[in-house]
Amino acid sequence: MDTRSPATETSAAEPGAPRQDGFFGHPRGLATLFFTEMWERFSYYGMRALLILFMVDAAATGGLGMTDRRAAAIYGLYTAGVYLLALPGGWVADRILGQRSAVFWGGVVIAAGHFSMAIPSRPTFFLGLALIVIGTGLLKPNVSSIVGDLYPEGGARRDAGFSVFYMGINIGALVGPLICGLLGEGINWHLGFSAAGVGMVLGLVQYRFGARYLGNAGFMEPAERERRPAALRSLLLGIGAVAAIAVALGLLDAGGVVSIGFESFARWTAYIIVGVAVLYFGSVLTFGELTGRQKKRVFVIFLLFVAAALFWSGFEQAGSSMNLFAERLTDRMVLGWEMPASLLQSINPFFIIVLAPVFGALWVWLSHRSKEPSIPVKFGAGLLLLGVSFLVMMWAATQASSTHRVTPYFLIAAYFLQTCGELSLSPVGLSSVTKLAPRRLVSQMMGTWFMGSALGNLIAGLVAGNFETMPLPELFGRVAMFAGAGGFLMLIFAAGIKKLIGKLD
Repeated sequence: MDTRSPATETSAAEPGAPRQDGFFGHPRGLATLFFTEMWERFSYYGMRALLILFMVDAAATGGLGMTDRRAAAIYGLYTAGVYLLALPGGWVADRILGQRSAVFWGGVVIAAGHFSMAIPSRPTFFLGLALIVIGTGLLKPNVSSIVGDLYPEGGARRDAGFSVFYMGINIGALVGPLICGLLGEGINWHLGFSAAGVGMVLGLVQYRFGARYLGNAGFMEPAERERRPAALRSLLLGIGAVAAIAVALGLLDAGGVVSIGFESFARWTAYIIVGVAVLYFGSVLTFGELTGRQKKRVFVIFLLFVAAALFWSGFEQAGSSMNLFAERLTDRMVLGWEMPASLLQSINPFFIIVLAPVFGALWVWLSHRSKEPSIPVKFGAGLLLLGVSFLVMMWAATQASSTHRVTPYFLIAAYFLQTCGELSLSPVGLSSVTKLAPRRLVSQMMGTWFMGSALGNLIAGLVAGNFETMPLPELFGRVAMFAGAGGFLMLIFAAGIKKLIGKLD
């Protein structure tokens, strides 16, 4: 919790305001948050690049010896959990810790999780995954909120600040798999997990030293501080309820009453997310006291939720089925050295860094000529690009076999297309939710966006579990078919959806 008075954190030049020493023309505090997020993403993507490869690796060579299906289900639950816990993580920050402390303690828990995974045992492996999910849920949503607090004036400068901040995300995502992959695959799995933990510690150190540049950004309001005891009681009750359910399910499983495997748990979690989303949107549309225009826009957000979940269910194959394809069926020899498969996980963030400014400039250029595509058209294009990327993978799979590995250019081409799809859909979706949601429901509607990401990650894990049982051309072909069908539907109904949206302010 925050124990110091906010006044001790402010700039000497202007009490209560972030110091303006300059970071590419932005508040100096942006540098603190830039490097905090960079190191956190270094640790997250560095470990993620190793995760499924470690789980399926034989126990004799240091892995866990799991089947593809079990490992993919665990992968899906882990990545989905990261997004789902962003919602309670934001609540804990708002009601109990404050955003500033939530970021720090979230980083501490993340580092503990990585170091736990560095210990070679199954219990510490699963403990580490749980800790990383909890820590990321605390850190991820709140560090972005503090960035916004650095710009109380809002406007274009704030948007530019977030662009700089997101560059830190992708630098971390680019470098993490390179370093953790070289150490984890090349030397020892647990050394790679340790490197991820070291990265998070470096982020925490500079976060602490750079906190003086943040001013009052991220501190709780006095009124919220007074309500901490009640919020803490609610949190403890919630934790107790979850623990009781977990114990009950464990006892039922141990007694043979029900069988709760990772695959079935992942599947039922996906069903629950779908049910919660349908009930939420249905209740808002029915009982939310919305105007006719607001109801139409909320319905559009529901359509975007479905499209986003479909997109992420294919896109997140990168860390699962496409990672396995890189490891087992891709020729990775470079000048006599076999490149670790996990290094290919850096291709997407590399393309993001290169192409994000291009797409941003493209939308502005088209907008000035009154030719910018509508929201549903951009979503449709993103899904179609994703579908084409899996046609590339289907082509690669028809040529690959245990005796013939294919060129990595197939994966590079697929990642390029997926990155273009991501840039057409992901930032557009985030922006669209804030524009379409009724003002009093913006935070809740953003939560549904994270739920869509979680659902997509779960489905991605379940689909990837068929890697060893389904012919790969069929597996990749199905992903291409569903993504392509979703894209075509968005384009076919784009005019109608645009009419529901109406004129944006």
